Amino acid sequence: MNVVMIGSGYVGLVSGACFAEFGANVVCIDKDKSKIDSLLSGGIPIYEPGLDELVKRNVEAGRLGFSTDLREAVIEADLIFIAVGTPTRRGDGHADLQYVYAAAEEVAGYLKGYTVIVDKSTVPVGTARQVARIIRKTSPDADFDVASNPEFLREGSAIPDFMRPDRVVLGVESERAETLLRELYRPLNLIEAPIHVTDLESAELIKYASNAFLATKISFINEISRLCEKVGADVHSVAKGMGLDGRIGKKFLHAGPGYGGSCFPKDTLALIRIAQEHGASCRIVESVVEVNAAQKALMVSKVRDALGGSESDKNIAVLGLTFKPETDDMRDSPSLAILPALLDKGAIITAHDPQGVEEAKRLLPEGMQYCDDVYETLENADAVILMTEWNQYRGLDLGKVKAGMKGNVFVDLRNVYEKGLMEKHGLEYYCVGREGK
Repeated sequence: MNVVMIGSGYVGLVSGACFAEFGANVVCIDKDKSKIDSLLSGGIPIYEPGLDELVKRNVEAGRLGFSTDLREAVIEADLIFIAVGTPTRRGDGHADLQYVYAAAEEVAGYLKGYTVIVDKSTVPVGTARQVARIIRKTSPDADFDVASNPEFLREGSAIPDFMRPDRVVLGVESERAETLLRELYRPLNLIEAPIHVTDLESAELIKYASNAFLATKISFINEISRLCEKVGADVHSVAKGMGLDGRIGKKFLHAGPGYGGSCFPKDTLALIRIAQEHGASCRIVESVVEVNAAQKALMVSKVRDALGGSESDKNIAVLGLTFKPETDDMRDSPSLAILPALLDKGAIITAHDPQGVEEAKRLLPEGMQYCDDVYETLENADAVILMTEWNQYRGLDLGKVKAGMKGNVFVDLRNVYEKGLMEKHGLEYYCVGREGK
C-alpha cells in the first residue's frame, strides 16, 4: 500500500514512520526543503524517544522516504494523509485551516485512480466536507473519498501510543474508504486494538472533545489544589482517593502549574469557537481555559511569596522549561507565562532543560541564562523552581543542591518531593496543594 503524508512535523513524521513499520510504503512530503534535506541525511527535526531509530530502520528497509515533490508521490498513492499544522488563528481562537485547504487544492490536480484523502490534522467539524468540495472544484473527475482519522499521540510516548493505541477513530462515508483504512491498520488486529468507525463530523469532534475532557481534569484538580492549601488538605491524597473510583480514574489528576503543549491550549479554544459558531454553549470548557490561565498566574505569586514578597535581584534556578518531560516542545509551556513575569520584576534566572533549551532561547526573553549541568544551574541560587518533572530532577542529590545554593528556597511546581525530606536537607519547601510553607 502506498501512503503519502503531507507534512513532516510531529504528527506527520511519527505517523509516517509508524505506518512504514506496519509495512506500508510511505513518502513524507514537506515544502520546507531544509527539513527534507535534513531528514534525507539522517537528521530528526524533533525530539521524540525512539523516533530516530524507527526512521532509520524504515529508511534502510526502503519503506520510508522524504521529498518536496508532491506530484510524483500523489500519482502512486492509495491514501494521502494531510498532517499539516492547524495553529490557533491570531485574534479569534479559531483553528487556522489555510495549510489544510492549500494541501487539498494542490493534491487535487495530481490524483490518478481511486484515492482516499485523510484528515490527520486536528480540524474543526466540517473540515473534511470542505476538503472534498475543494478537490471536486479543482478536479471534477477525480475518483476519491475524504476521511477523518484524528491522532491521539502524547508527546514523549507517541510511538507506543501509535503501536498500541487505546482506539483508532475512522470517520468515513464509503465502504471503499473504510476498507483501505482498515487494511492500513490491519497490523493492530493482533493486539485487538479497538477501531471505531463513525461519520466525518463525529470523528472530527471526538478529537476535540477528548482533549477538552483531559484538560478539564487538569484544571479541576488545580482548582481543588487551591482549596487544599486553604483547608490544610493534601491534593495528592485527594487525587488518589478520587482516582480509585473507576468512573473517574487517576490519570490527569496531577496538580501543577497548568497545562500546555501543542494540543490542549489550541484545542480547547477551538472547541469553544466551534460551539459559538453553532449556537451551543461550552461553559465548562470556557472555565477550564480561565482556570488554566489563573493557575499560571498563581504560580508566579507562589514563587514571589516564597521569596519574601519580591523576586527583585534574586537569583532563581529553574529546572525544566518544556511543557512536559520527554519532549522539546515549548508551545504554551507554563514556563513561558511564569518566567517572563519574574524577569519583569527583576529576577535573575538561570535555567536547565535536557531537550528544550534551544527552543527556549527563541521563545523566552533575552535576559535568561542557561546551563548544561543541573548542579551548575543551582550555584548561588536564592531559590530553585522545579518546573518540569524530567526524570533526572526526581532524584537530585539534595545535599549537593543545598550546598551549591546561596539561599534555601525550593519551589516544587510538580509535587515531586516530600516536605520532610526537603527540610531534612535544610531546604524551605513550597509545593502545590499540599502541606508546605
